[in-house]
Amino acid sequence: MECGRTVYEPGDAHPDRSGLGMFDLILVEQGRLHIGEEDRQWEAGAGNTLLLLPDRYHYSVRPCEARTSFVWIHFRALGEWGIGDTAEPAFADRERHAAEFGTPPYTIRLPQLGRLPGGSAEGERLLRLEERSLSGAVWERQRVFEELLRSLDLRRREPSGSPAESIAERTERYLRSHYAEPLTAASLSEALHFHYNYLTRCMKRINGLTPMEYLEEYRLEQARLLLLRTETPVAAVAERVGFETAPYFSRRFSARFGVPPLRFRQRYTR
Repeated sequence: MECGRTVYEPGDAHPDRSGLGMFDLILVEQGRLHIGEEDRQWEAGAGNTLLLLPDRYHYSVRPCEARTSFVWIHFRALGEWGIGDTAEPAFADRERHAAEFGTPPYTIRLPQLGRLPGGSAEGERLLRLEERSLSGAVWERQRVFEELLRSLDLRRREPSGSPAESIAERTERYLRSHYAEPLTAASLSEALHFHYNYLTRCMKRINGLTPMEYLEEYRLEQARLLLLRTETPVAAVAERVGFETAPYFSRRFSARFGVPPLRFRQRYTR
C-alpha cells in the first residue's frame, strides 16, 4: 500500500491509464474530479471517495474547473474481488479462500463512488505516517488503512440494530455456543423462535451463509484448532465438534482444507 497527495490547478486533468494492476482509492479534499472508467463516468467532489479498479481503463472526462486536491491510495487485494449487484450482497468463495489462505474470508463491500464519514482524516493520517520511516510506521499505516476500509464498508452502513443483523447475530451466538450438540434446522428454529427459512434469509443477507453452512464452517475451524493444538484422535475430534461420524467429518474437512485431517495434522506438527 502506498499513498500521496495530488493537487490540480484549473485546467489540469487526471491522466489516462490502463491496467494499473492495483486499486486506486481517491479521497477528494477540495474541488471536483471528473473521471471515467470504461463506460462509467463520475463527478467526485470534496468529501467523496472514488475507487478505480485494477484492470480497467481510466480516463479524464474533463479538466478540473477549480483547484482540486485529493489523497490517493494504491493497494492490492490478495483474495478474490469482483463487482457485485447492489441489490443483493456478494460474498467471496469461502471454500476456495480457506483452501488457499487457511482461514474463512471476510467480505467487504466498497462503493465505487461514496462518501467518507467524518471527512478525510484517515487520508491525512496516512500521509503523515508515509513521511515516517518504514520500520516505525508500517503497522500503524496498515491499521489506519483498515479503519478507512471499515468506514467505507457498505455492510457497516446497514441500519444499526436492523432485524436481519440482530437475528443473524443471535443465530451466530447460538451456533457458536451449541456447535458440539446435534443441531438441526428444526431444533434451531425452536430455540430461536423463528422459522428456519427466516433465519436463513437473515444469515444469507449478513454473512452469505445459511445457518447450517455457518455451523459446519465453525465446526471445521474448531476441528482444525484441535488437530493443531492437541493429540486427540481424529475420531474424537470429529465427535467433540459435533460431527456424527468420523468418515463424514474427514470428507468435509478434506473439501474445506484440501487434505484429510490426519495428513493436515502431520503436515504441521512434525
